[in-house]
Amino acid sequence: MLSIPNCMGYFRILLIPVFCIVYLRADSIQEEYQAAAILLISTITDFLDGKVARHFNMITEFGKFLDPVADKLTHAAVAVCLAFRYPLMRYLILLMIIKEGFMAVMGAWNLKHGQKLNGAKWFGKVCTATLFLLLLALVVFPGIPKKTADFFILAEMVIMFLTLILYIPEFQKMHKEW
Repeated sequence: MLSIPNCMGYFRILLIPVFCIVYLRADSIQEEYQAAAILLISTITDFLDGKVARHFNMITEFGKFLDPVADKLTHAAVAVCLAFRYPLMRYLILLMIIKEGFMAVMGAWNLKHGQKLNGAKWFGKVCTATLFLLLLALVVFPGIPKKTADFFILAEMVIMFLTLILYIPEFQKMHKEW
């Protein structure tokens, strides 16, 4: 529970309210860049916790749970903050809730019957990576034109919807193995 990679995960979770406060209270471009710096620190920590865990053989079942939880909480918080600036982000948040809710319910249901996904599928990783890049870009480049931001938000919504659709057969396969 207190391994270095897990502590990095806790640190990322603790950075979430710090980011939100700094981002939502930002009155200048400098303050917006401070929020971006906090998000970049979280990102670097996310990258390093996995490297440290693998290199020093500190991979734990709890760490496998904590890391994606920290990711999801960070993504959700950043998306909610961005929704104040980009109204279309609200629909992406709704789709995130639907997708993650589906994944949680289906994962729990299959786990109850002794089945679990063996890690994220390639399309899930693509969805997570593109979501992260979108959120990071919108924070790091606060002056991005609204139409450009809306285009990328819509593109991410398509990717997320396709990812949700692609996970359905994965859970159906697991259901057949009961």
